[in-house]
Amino acid sequence: MTPRSIPKRYRPAPDTLAGRVILITGASDGLGRATALLAAECGADLVLLGRNAKKLEAVADEIEKKGGKAPALHAMDFASATWPDYLALAHTLADKYGRLDGLLHNAGILGDRSPLLHYDVATWQQVMTVNVTAPFMLTRACLGLLGQSEDASVVFVSSGVGRKGYAHWGAYSVSKFALEGLSQILAEETAENTHIRANALNPGGVRTAMRAAAFPGEDRDRLPTPEDIAPAFIWMLGESSKGHTGETFDAQ
Repeated sequence: MTPRSIPKRYRPAPDTLAGRVILITGASDGLGRATALLAAECGADLVLLGRNAKKLEAVADEIEKKGGKAPALHAMDFASATWPDYLALAHTLADKYGRLDGLLHNAGILGDRSPLLHYDVATWQQVMTVNVTAPFMLTRACLGLLGQSEDASVVFVSSGVGRKGYAHWGAYSVSKFALEGLSQILAEETAENTHIRANALNPGGVRTAMRAAAFPGEDRDRLPTPEDIAPAFIWMLGESSKGHTGETFDAQ
């Protein structure tokens, strides 16, 4: 599938996400944090999910200091979360909001950068749990809520190594291939009789901790910041991406 591009120089308006309930995973750092801050500026009712409660609280404080709505916070570790944990989250969202208009699957871990011959099996299993099984379970738990929306967007964060396999990228690459497939399957299954769309977005190289771990010798100053890429996620989560489903996009 040929990737599409986000419109160049897209900048969201202050009301782009007004009235929309948006759940962002991995919201305490990097792309998740930057997208959460911008989504708040665009009027979203946010649910922020991450492993570290204190980091989530720091993001919430920053949002409120800038005049945004106080987000709902939910600490969850995808590496150990169980199906009842996802159901409990969905029930909480149902009680508070009654629907979900956007779901950004941003959380993920890198795992090892090593040949398959030497890849640690436990690490492989953890990467697949966090990067693939968790997005599946969260989506499944929230499908009823997404179905209550008049315009729901599910966005899976992909990668260039999720479209072409490269040596030493191991479980991370395989997990991103899986997310591309999961996005397409969800799009096919919701194309009729729902207002749900599902797409994948490759942010490209970004100045994040994960990127630094994957490319320790790289000049970080030459990379765009998470704040530079955040508008692409807002485009995907808002009404601008209506009519697109089962597609894959590049932010850069």
